[in-house]
Amino acid sequence: MHGTDLILNETARIIDFRGLHTGHQFAANTGRRATLEAPLDICAAVYLATTGQVPDTFFTDEGTSRELIEASPAAMDAIRAISAAIRNYEVPDTDGRPDVIEHVSQWTFTNPIGCTQPPSTSEVIGCILRAAKHAAHTNASAA
Repeated sequence: MHGTDLILNETARIIDFRGLHTGHQFAANTGRRATLEAPLDICAAVYLATTGQVPDTFFTDEGTSRELIEASPAAMDAIRAISAAIRNYEVPDTDGRPDVIEHVSQWTFTNPIGCTQPPSTSEVIGCILRAAKHAAHTNASAA
């Protein structure tokens, strides 16, 4: 299994290549081949970087998609790392615990605190790369 830093670097590459989806579902149903070109939500991009897969459900069923993402410990570690790197958008609270999937996904299409527009794709990629750098430093310190 790859480390969180490598997963996050791959996530940034995926978003740079495919684009960032900020609409309904976890992937844009644009008619393009889902496995190669469709823009992905940030959490779906993490899942692809982790597993190498873009399940069809990402285009049609947010609930099942979320369950798939939550079932991947490596994907959730990477999503938590991105959530920790976001400094200008509050983490939603779901049943007394932070909802990092909602935090990360909604941050990409919601005006963060003190901002008049959502982050650009470049800003999202920058945040992911900062999280990757922090994860790499944390891993190196632990070794």
